[in-house]
Amino acid sequence: MSASAFVDRAAAAAKQPRSPLTRKQVEKVLSRFVAVAGLVFAAQAIPTLLAQMSFLDPAWLRIVAPVLFGWLVAVMFFSVAQVWVRGSHGTFAVLYLLAVVSLQFAVMPGTAVESGLNWLNWLLTVAIGMAAIAFSTTLATVVLFVAPIAFMLVRVTPSGGSAPWVLAVLECILAIILGGAVLIIVTMLRQAASAVDLAQSTAIERYSNAVRLHATEVERVQVDAIVHDNVLTTLLTAAQAELPAAKALAATMAASAISHLQDAALIAPDDERTVSTGELAERIAQSARAFTQPIDLRVSEVAHRAVPVHTAATIHSAAVQAIVNSLQHAGDNRVKRWVSIETLPDSTFLVVVGDSGKGFVVADVPRARLGVRVSIVERVGNAGGHAQVESAPDRGTSITIRWPRFVAPSREASQ
Repeated sequence: MSASAFVDRAAAAAKQPRSPLTRKQVEKVLSRFVAVAGLVFAAQAIPTLLAQMSFLDPAWLRIVAPVLFGWLVAVMFFSVAQVWVRGSHGTFAVLYLLAVVSLQFAVMPGTAVESGLNWLNWLLTVAIGMAAIAFSTTLATVVLFVAPIAFMLVRVTPSGGSAPWVLAVLECILAIILGGAVLIIVTMLRQAASAVDLAQSTAIERYSNAVRLHATEVERVQVDAIVHDNVLTTLLTAAQAELPAAKALAATMAASAISHLQDAALIAPDDERTVSTGELAERIAQSARAFTQPIDLRVSEVAHRAVPVHTAATIHSAAVQAIVNSLQHAGDNRVKRWVSIETLPDSTFLVVVGDSGKGFVVADVPRARLGVRVSIVERVGNAGGHAQVESAPDRGTSITIRWPRFVAPSREASQ
């Protein structure tokens, strides 16, 4: 009756959201979005690059342009494949910074550089976005300011087109604003996804703890029921047995208690097996025949119906306990006892244990007495069935066990 196996299986079977917001999914979406944006901006930079080829050093151009554009394609491939995503994004950010720094050596001597927008400016925001994907928030923030400022310093030099300081500063501020927006969005989505991951893991942990506690409680109830219904009752009967009939009853009860303990050890809380009503009826009949006192066994044709193994064990235990109660309290061998087992037309499995003995007033039984109330009525009810006790002084007792549950009649025992 291991609770750990029940917990593991129940936690694994917990239904997960169809599209949960996780850190992994957010990283995947962000990396692919930035990669697509990089290709879009690269396409916009190509016309500007073609227009500025007249004053750019061909040797520099043959190295920088293929490396930057080619690596953007590689970033797209890694992002789609979700392989080396951060490394590819971070590599582009570093390559872009090197390209900006090397722009001082990219202009051929004696040529005039246009003061308009440099083609590398199209890729500035892309480099910041990829730095946000690849690096920590702190390092990405450093790139956010270093890249625009470096580009601004190059823009005011002759190699960068001798742009006015006002224009260069405005371009720098615009790049910081756009790149900052990208960095903020990336950071906020990451934090939100991390919070969801934490909440989900906490919820799963709490659910697992609840399942573990439930499994432990199920095992405790099962063990308590076995100890009360079988072991303690057997010990009390054996201690009071003086006559041969009483000793024989104690021996039969001891064998039944051992059988119950063995069955409980073989049935785990998560056991999903079923038994047929025919098998259950035969098991109850065998237990009734094991008692030495005469019991009239009436087994009608039982229609086949699947019963969960836990439910079957509970019904069997309740029926046996009802027989034991009759043998202990109803009177001597002159009392007629019977066990009736049948399946009703509506497929209800019905067991009736009755006797013509002393009987009692059900309403007068103190609630502190746990015998029939816990051992039979409540256990059968918890298993999805219904148990009812009918008795009157000198008119005998009958205990009716039905499964599955049905609408209870007005008079119901609670003993």
